Amino acid sequence: MIHQYKNNGYNIVLDVNSGSVHIVDDIIYDVIGYMVETGLEHENKAVAFETLSRKFADRAEILSELVDEIYVLREEGTLFTEDIYEKSIDAFQKRETVVKALCLHIAHDCNLKCKYCFAEEGEYHGRRALMSYEVGKKALDFLVANSGSRVNLEVDFFGGEPLMNWQVVKELVSYGRSLEEPHHKKFRFTLTTNGILLNDEIIDFMNREMANVVLSVDGRKEVNDRMRPLAGGQGSYDFIIPKFKKVAESRNQTNYYVRGTFTHWNKDFAADVCHLADLGFKQISVEPVVAPESADYALVPSDIPEILMEYDKLATEIIKRYKEGKPFQFFHFMIDLKGGPCVYKRLSGCGSGTEYLAVTPWGDFYPCHQFVGQDKFLMGNVDDGITNTNIREQFKACNVYSKEKCKSCFAKFYCSGGCAANSYNFHGDINDVYDLGCELQRKRVECAIMIKAALAEEDAKA
Repeated sequence: MIHQYKNNGYNIVLDVNSGSVHIVDDIIYDVIGYMVETGLEHENKAVAFETLSRKFADRAEILSELVDEIYVLREEGTLFTEDIYEKSIDAFQKRETVVKALCLHIAHDCNLKCKYCFAEEGEYHGRRALMSYEVGKKALDFLVANSGSRVNLEVDFFGGEPLMNWQVVKELVSYGRSLEEPHHKKFRFTLTTNGILLNDEIIDFMNREMANVVLSVDGRKEVNDRMRPLAGGQGSYDFIIPKFKKVAESRNQTNYYVRGTFTHWNKDFAADVCHLADLGFKQISVEPVVAPESADYALVPSDIPEILMEYDKLATEIIKRYKEGKPFQFFHFMIDLKGGPCVYKRLSGCGSGTEYLAVTPWGDFYPCHQFVGQDKFLMGNVDDGITNTNIREQFKACNVYSKEKCKSCFAKFYCSGGCAANSYNFHGDINDVYDLGCELQRKRVECAIMIKAALAEEDAKA
């Protein structure tokens, strides 16, 4: 499968199955496009050259060299490659399941009233609660016992607002560390916070123990405060920004993200990303809200053209700032093209329901945090383990080959079929896709590849 597009003056050819990217001139771009259109990509070089000679008679003097070049790439496995993974998907689905990550809902409670919160102010369709040390301890024991030979394990402290149960967070980190040597494991702890309760003691602890920290802020003051007010209705921006700056600097501008959400009310989200960069943040993620169309802040299909243009605007701004010596990372534009998409990730996606589980304050297991509170997806608990293995098998079989809409999508190996929870919430089926999200994902992949090309060109000049 080939995907071709033009962006910011670059002619880009993506060989989907290998992940190879080619930046080409106009004639090669047109020749490859014609080969795909007519099926010549499957013919031998002699047949292709004969047909192309008639189509591109005005380029006869260079056509032979171009065709030779194209067929060298084909032989090298970087152009017109076949999908070698679909044939092995049945065996992949029968793989042994090991758990490598837990999302600990350390607090089903929150001190903000974010209007778009899928967790309903931390309650997750249920009751407010804080996880006890005993429940968390059992969750970590479960993770160790069910991780097989895997050494590196991940635990994310999530909410609600995790800092509302900070003492238990510290105790569980300590307990996790005590398990590492005797069980030959290594915990990677992360934490997501709105920042309201951040202080120096917490920052120091996070810097010692947390491999990554996610700091929630939506961007410009007026944008953030509209959607992320305190319980009393006042804005949170002025309260959290100084603390977030301190966290970012104390972590040497690495191993953290400021993470925001854009909605129908700030489709000009590139301005929010740039605002955060202007504040000095180097690791930034601003993501589209996922909400039913009945919500006044929801993104709707008619918003898509404006959002796609905004991604283009942001991509060119990132290149501009890189040239000016003021680079920053935007999460959705981060793609490693050197080795192509990870083969395992191509097939398994995020691993929800199999390798990754969410744990409620009272110890119930769900496929991920977005399924918490939906009884249909209750998988078990920390005392009894996984008791509903049918759910695990359903998620084990969920991949890009089980989703009809993914089969012809050039971005499928970068998103691995997208979010199962979004698919279920919009279509009632984890093997469907969130269509609006797919449109945005395809654009992000295109922008990410273009940025790589532009930065490589800039580095070559240096």
